[in-house]
Amino acid sequence: MKALILASLCAGCSLPLQAEVLWQDVSVTYLNGSNYRVDGPDKQVLTFEHAAGTSWGDSFFFFDHLRADNGGRSNYAEWSPRLSLGKLSNTELKYGIVKDVLFTSTVEMSSLQTNFLYGVATDLSVPGFNYFNLNFYRRNNDGVADNWQLTTTWAIPFSLGELQFLYDGFLDWSSATADQSASMNMTSQLKWALHPLLNMKSKLYVGVEYVYWRNKYGIADSPAFRTDESNVNLLVKAHF
Repeated sequence: MKALILASLCAGCSLPLQAEVLWQDVSVTYLNGSNYRVDGPDKQVLTFEHAAGTSWGDSFFFFDHLRADNGGRSNYAEWSPRLSLGKLSNTELKYGIVKDVLFTSTVEMSSLQTNFLYGVATDLSVPGFNYFNLNFYRRNNDGVADNWQLTTTWAIPFSLGELQFLYDGFLDWSSATADQSASMNMTSQLKWALHPLLNMKSKLYVGVEYVYWRNKYGIADSPAFRTDESNVNLLVKAHF
């Protein structure tokens, strides 16, 4: 099954070579926080992100380099290409708040495992939001039982006087299996836009990231081994 999923993703990789890039964004984020669970309490994280919209759909990639104060080092990456059924069929799929229906996929990559996710997604038109997306996946996991995942992503800008802010993030919910507990990870960022004040063309933000992760990595929280994570990270994010 994994070979079939990988072949499908590789076939999808050829689409960008023929696609028109409608927009793209590159950013680097620095995070510094504490109270991490499972793999070290205090960490610094450097994140590279690339997002793009094309004539066939959209794509999001990020790479995390994590440095724990106890000396631990790790890397983690995800790539999430989505194929727009509306764009590929040249058909208007809008209905009510639904903007589009997509085939969605994700590859999760670390030194320990590689997981493949595939499913369907819908982009919703919610007043005040830059975007609000729902993705429903079947997870093809490496080393543990397969399960289901629901992912929501959002971004909402707002202003207080002349100050501009952005609140964005995601929520992942994964179902339980025989060898994993159900897990929920809500990660969101509240960012203050500095670039208008500094007359910069490229976006620059400072702010905080809050993470609430219940049963981190699918490991059940217990008094003997705490896996429920709640932490705040200071952040600086620059777009290019």
